[in-house]
Amino acid sequence: MYRAFFKRFLDVLGALVLIALTLPIVVVVWILIKIKLKTDPIFTQDRPGLNGKIFKIYKFKSMSDERDENGELLPDEFRLTSFGKRIRGLSLDELPQLFNVLKGDMSFIGPRPLLVEYLPLYSTEQAKRHDVRPGITGLAQVNGRNAISWEEKFKFDTFYAQNLSLKMDVQIALLTIKKVIKKEGVSKEGMATTEKFNGKN
Repeated sequence: MYRAFFKRFLDVLGALVLIALTLPIVVVVWILIKIKLKTDPIFTQDRPGLNGKIFKIYKFKSMSDERDENGELLPDEFRLTSFGKRIRGLSLDELPQLFNVLKGDMSFIGPRPLLVEYLPLYSTEQAKRHDVRPGITGLAQVNGRNAISWEEKFKFDTFYAQNLSLKMDVQIALLTIKKVIKKEGVSKEGMATTEKFNGKN
C-alpha cells in the first residue's frame, strides 16, 4: 500500500508545500548564480529513473562554464568555485528537483539518479536500484554520500529498493536533515564530487 500509493501521495503533497515555502530562496539563489557564475542558473541532464526510463533532472548550477582553448569544459575541480561549494554544502543545488518530484520523475527518497552512461555497466543486482523512483536523498546519501565507494552506494541502493517502507523513509528524512546541517559527505576527499563509475568500483 505504501509503495504503490501512499509514498507518491506524500511526494506530491510535500513537493507542493516545499515549492511554496522555498520560493523566496529559489529566487535569491537564481539571482546569485546569474551574478556570480554568469551562466544560466538551471542545469539539466538526462538521467535514468524508475525502470530505467530517461528523464531530465533539474539542478541549480554550482560550477562555472569555463572552457579550455579547445572549447572543452575544464575539470570539475577548476569550475567549482567557493560560491558553488557553499550551494552544494547547503544542498541548495537540489531545490529545482522538487519539480521533478511533482512531475513524478523522482521521489523525495530513493537511490540518487546517476548518469545514463552507467546503465550498461550495472550488474543484475545493481540494476535493481531502478525498481523504485530515484530520490533527492536516499539511504546511500545518509550513509556517506560521495565519501563512500560505488560498491557501498549500490548495496545501500538495492537494499532500499527491496525493503522500502514508511519507517525507513522517515529515518532517512531525519538523517538527511542532520547531514545537511553538518555538511557531511558532500564530496570525496581530494575531489570536487566523486570519481566516475566504471563498472568495477
